[in-house]
Amino acid sequence: MVWVFFIAVAVLVVAATVALALGRVAVDPVPAPVTSTPALELDPHPRAADIDAIRFDTALRGYRMDQVDEALDVLYARIVELEHQVAPRPDEVDPQPAEGRGEPRP
Repeated sequence: MVWVFFIAVAVLVVAATVALALGRVAVDPVPAPVTSTPALELDPHPRAADIDAIRFDTALRGYRMDQVDEALDVLYARIVELEHQVAPRPDEVDPQPAEGRGEPRP
């Protein structure tokens, strides 16, 4: 009677192997991401304390890429905004240095 059990197990193993090889059975090796923290809500005008407070969920190979990308997009937009405020515009830049204008040196 034991031999019937072994034959049944062997048939099931062969059938499962063939089904996997032919693609009849789908295997999902990576599960769907699970969020354990609330959605990343970074202020459009972040401050240093806001950046220090950012926490990302961990994933299979590090952090959740979608959360990191979202944070980087907000920070990029803010840095661009600050650069436009600080950097002179090309039409406002004086093409001649102070020495070449003929003004007396102090």
